[in-house]
Amino acid sequence: MKARVKWAEQRTFIGTSGTGHSIVLGTRPSPDAPTPGPSPMELVLLGAAGCSSYDVVSILEKGRERIEDCVCDVDADRATEDPKVFTKIHMQFTISGRNLNEKKVARAVDLSVEKYCSAIAMLAKTADVSHAFTIIDTSD
Repeated sequence: MKARVKWAEQRTFIGTSGTGHSIVLGTRPSPDAPTPGPSPMELVLLGAAGCSSYDVVSILEKGRERIEDCVCDVDADRATEDPKVFTKIHMQFTISGRNLNEKKVARAVDLSVEKYCSAIAMLAKTADVSHAFTIIDTSD
């Protein structure tokens, strides 16, 4: 796997993945300036949420659950001193579908967060990672 980040201007960078996808990232050059894109640490959280959501959807589809949507909201705390690593991460999954089996949803979320998601496995080295889920039944 490869990636490249190139400085564009001020505190703005362009990240390009090995597969050719690009994203603008950066921080404000001053308190009154706009943010050019997500910060690198926001991208880390997005990556973890994306990795885990992918697992959850895949596991539920393999289990023949009628999943229609998966949303993962992440809330994290960081250390106050450098390096400002994540110290606490909570992942809240909202899974929508028709007559979803609660035990299968719980198992999918647990497997992702505790076993399969590589991003979370790395973050768990410095952060207390917790998770929960809510099911929305769309069968009515």
